[in-house]
Amino acid sequence: MQPLAEQLALIERGSVDFHSREELARKLERAIQTNTPLQIKAGFDPTAPDLHLGHTVLLQKLRQFQQLGHTINFLIGDFTATIGDPTGKSETRKPLTREEVLQNAATYREQVFKMLDPEKTRICFNSSWLNKLTPAEIIQLASQLTVARMLERDDFKKRFADNKPISVHEFLYPLIQGFDSVALKADVEMGGTDQLFNLLMGRDLQRAWGQEPQVVITTPLLEGLDGVNKMSKSLGNYIGVSEPPDTIFGKLMSISDTLMFRYYELLSDKSLDDIAELKRNVTSGDIHPKEAKVQLAREMVCRFHSPEAADAAQRGFEQIFARGELPDQIEEIEVQAEADNMWLPKLLHAAGLVKSSSEGRRMIEQQAVSVDGSKVSDVDATVATADPVLLQVGKRRFCRVRFRR
Repeated sequence: MQPLAEQLALIERGSVDFHSREELARKLERAIQTNTPLQIKAGFDPTAPDLHLGHTVLLQKLRQFQQLGHTINFLIGDFTATIGDPTGKSETRKPLTREEVLQNAATYREQVFKMLDPEKTRICFNSSWLNKLTPAEIIQLASQLTVARMLERDDFKKRFADNKPISVHEFLYPLIQGFDSVALKADVEMGGTDQLFNLLMGRDLQRAWGQEPQVVITTPLLEGLDGVNKMSKSLGNYIGVSEPPDTIFGKLMSISDTLMFRYYELLSDKSLDDIAELKRNVTSGDIHPKEAKVQLAREMVCRFHSPEAADAAQRGFEQIFARGELPDQIEEIEVQAEADNMWLPKLLHAAGLVKSSSEGRRMIEQQAVSVDGSKVSDVDATVATADPVLLQVGKRRFCRVRFRR
């Protein structure tokens, strides 16, 4: 294992909360002396099938612990997902069905190994111990927390003040998440800053069960492509780890210079010294910001796909944007022609370029739609269905449509 100072420096990079740094130092020192890896826990409720770069901020930190020789317990909350995490919610969240949870969990396992070493990662499901709790044990667990303490949580406090309903089962969520730490005998638990209350609950329950309390470390919430809001699929400002290489590359090339270095700090394998030098070179004009973004985009595509995919994505980006050419490969699809002409927003939706005709209208209003290379600004525009047509939405979405009758 690496010396204590080197381990602490790497773990502290990009972290927010430590409870506490002194406890972590003691645990790390003991691990070094006994050559016994720490048990690192991170829980993910499989509430959606796809992970994005916002999730990988935590995965990157887990990867660093792994590189330092510690054991990662990647906990899939298949039990807690059926309850619904109330964190940050203004109303009771609809719980998932067992079938939805298992389907999403399967895709999680595939995606996390794009970053974590499967040989050094323990995948566990909290249903394996939570399903065994007796009613008496659940009551014992519930007795560890008062209603007053639970209402200290910002989300619960706000809902209570606004007279919005809080279901009793939502109070159980932090307790059950904390009990996961008891079951795993976790030395360290990690999560986003919005999870701090739940993570600290694990410390309390481990003490109650006679265990040494875990160290809690939180990571920041990554801003999305807009540079303002938290990265979220619902906001459309995300980069999915399973998206095609050219999509990942293109989205990263679209971010602001300020956000670029935020991503470097939280996502890149570059050292902080190398990032600082790169920032100085960009600031001084020795390196153009675009070159720095290319390096970041290539690193992410290599991580989630391959170096060859990164080469192809970079060539495609330069071909489209630097020289204004069309990509080498444009997807071709068939669309059913219902008449001699088709309303353009509806066609964009049928071609899969937008999620709805309403979004198609908005994209046209934003001057983001081209038909056969010509911008379209009329939301009532129609397209003749006699011949194939080349559609473009934004800078990265292309499609050639052939009509069938």
